[in-house]
Amino acid sequence: MDIQFTEEQELLRSSVQRLLRDQYDFDARRRILASEEGYSREQWRAFAELGLLGAPFSEEVGGLGGGPMSTMIIMQEFGRHLVVEPFVETVVLAGGLLERTGSAEQKHGFIPDIIAGTTTWALAWTEKNSRFDLANVTTTARREGNGYVLTGQKTAVVAAPWADYLIVSARTSGQQRDRGGVSLFVVDRRAANLTLQSFRTIDGRRAAEISLRGVAGQLLGEEGEGVAALEACRDRAIGALCAEAVGALAELNAATLDYSKTRKQFGTTIGSFQVLQHRMVDMFIAHQEALSLMQHLTLSLDAGEAGVSRLASGAKSKIGYAGKFIADQAVQLHGGMGMTDELNVGHYFKRISSINIQFGDPAFHLLRYAQLDAAA
Repeated sequence: MDIQFTEEQELLRSSVQRLLRDQYDFDARRRILASEEGYSREQWRAFAELGLLGAPFSEEVGGLGGGPMSTMIIMQEFGRHLVVEPFVETVVLAGGLLERTGSAEQKHGFIPDIIAGTTTWALAWTEKNSRFDLANVTTTARREGNGYVLTGQKTAVVAAPWADYLIVSARTSGQQRDRGGVSLFVVDRRAANLTLQSFRTIDGRRAAEISLRGVAGQLLGEEGEGVAALEACRDRAIGALCAEAVGALAELNAATLDYSKTRKQFGTTIGSFQVLQHRMVDMFIAHQEALSLMQHLTLSLDAGEAGVSRLASGAKSKIGYAGKFIADQAVQLHGGMGMTDELNVGHYFKRISSINIQFGDPAFHLLRYAQLDAAA
């Protein structure tokens, strides 16, 4: 599969490529990770000025109307450069939920600030022992006056230390694993009775354990219908993460090929050894398969096709296994230096490992794909 981009999409891609080439090389990324905040507000503003933060949103809420196609273009280039800023968390996850489930007041109150780059967001849905189950929620929300009060714990909330707002899943009725009764709430990250314990993730980003002890929340969408909204959100997130992974895998393959042309063993370059040539061909094929599947998923998301959730699980599983294979081979072919901090190969390996467990690992989605296929 080979998507033919429109003139506007080509312009978007070239603009992102130029910005990242000029401002976001590997050394710049390392400096950002080593900074106190762990991400760059300056780069976030640059993304906003270029229109990247508004590209996927519809024109009705002030966006550019690019949808999943623009997300794919942006995330592929972000994957190539290992961009750490919270585009998926703020634009794809929170922004997508606000646009599709929020009231008119919430859409026009929150989304313009996301597009302008003045606020960042995070989605707090994971809990201890929930194991990728969107309905496994013990955090509770009860009515109090005109609002709600949330109590519970959320774990491994990526980008929470950077966020101005959180979207939190909480149970308003039902039992722990009931599909019904889960609702979504907008919470100010600096609200009273909300505490964060932040930490670095394996790929150098920031996440947090969150404790809510009677925290005020604003209902987002219909009460008790949060799981369906999260499922659609997960499909869009998988599309973005798959695009990021494909971009990272392209860079890993290129770096490994270049290295094989210069590294010598027994008086000749290792790229001349037939067994290593075969391995790199396998890496190339794995990347091309991942690329085609990612593009298929993006087109299905863009068209709003039925059964896209099944395709999303298939893509997450297949691309996840391809990513692990390519990353493992790249590190092995680079030898011991493949995991050093000074070489970008190890950083790609860690990012791909992190992508593989976001919203479900390859084994989880393989099983889910089989279950959805049997139910079809």
